[in-house]
Amino acid sequence: MSNLLIVIPAYNEEKNIERVVGVLTEQYPQFDYVVVNDGSKDGTAELCRRKGYHMVDLPVNLGLAGAFQTGLKYAYQHGYQYAIQFDGDGQHRPEYIQPMLDKIQEGYDIVIASRFLTEKKPKSMRMLGSNLIQMALRMTTGVLIHDPTSGMRMFDRQMIREFAQGMNYGPEPDTLSYLIKNGAKVAEVQVTMDERLAGVSYLTPVNATKYMIRMMLSILLIQNFRRRDR
Repeated sequence: MSNLLIVIPAYNEEKNIERVVGVLTEQYPQFDYVVVNDGSKDGTAELCRRKGYHMVDLPVNLGLAGAFQTGLKYAYQHGYQYAIQFDGDGQHRPEYIQPMLDKIQEGYDIVIASRFLTEKKPKSMRMLGSNLIQMALRMTTGVLIHDPTSGMRMFDRQMIREFAQGMNYGPEPDTLSYLIKNGAKVAEVQVTMDERLAGVSYLTPVNATKYMIRMMLSILLIQNFRRRDR
C-alpha cells in the first residue's frame, strides 16, 4: 500500500479512462489509485469493472464536488497520508505526482500543479477569469496563487480529514480561500497539462463565465460568513 492515493473522478470518461489508468498502473505502480465513477451514463463503470480497476461506483451523478469528496472519504478511511485529485480525461500528467509529493513533504498542506508558476498565462477570456479569481484570492488571503483553477491538487492527511468529514468542501478556489484563511499552507509546482484525450469539456464559454462569477462572489463575500461544520 502506498501512502498516496490518486483520486480520479470520472463522469462519462469511457473513451479516456482506460488510457489514464493504464499509464498509472504500468508506469507508476508505486502509487495507489481509485476511480470514482460519478453516475456515468456511458460505459465508464462497465469498462472499469471489466478491467478490474479499483473503483467506487456512485449510483447517481453527484457532480465533481461530490465525487471528489467521496474519493477523499475513501482516502481517509483507508489511512492514506496524501491524496491527489487527478482528472480522468487525460489532461493531467502523472510525471508531476512525485515532484508534488516531494513538495508537500516539505511541510505544506496543499500543493497545486500550476501551469503558470514560471510560465506566462496566454491572453484569453478564460485566462481573464483565472486572473480575476487570482486577484480575489490575494485580496482575501494575502497569498498569491498563480493557477487557482488548476484541478490537479495534492492534500496532506489534515486536509484529507477536512474534506472527508466536512459537508461544505468542493475542490474549488473558494474552498482554497477558506482553507488558507484557516491556516493551510499552500505551494505550487510548475507543470504542463495536455488537452483532454476525447470528449468535450463542460467548461463552454457560457459555463466558464458563470463559474468565474460564482467563484468571485463566493471568495469575496460568502466565505466571510463560512463556519466550520464542527
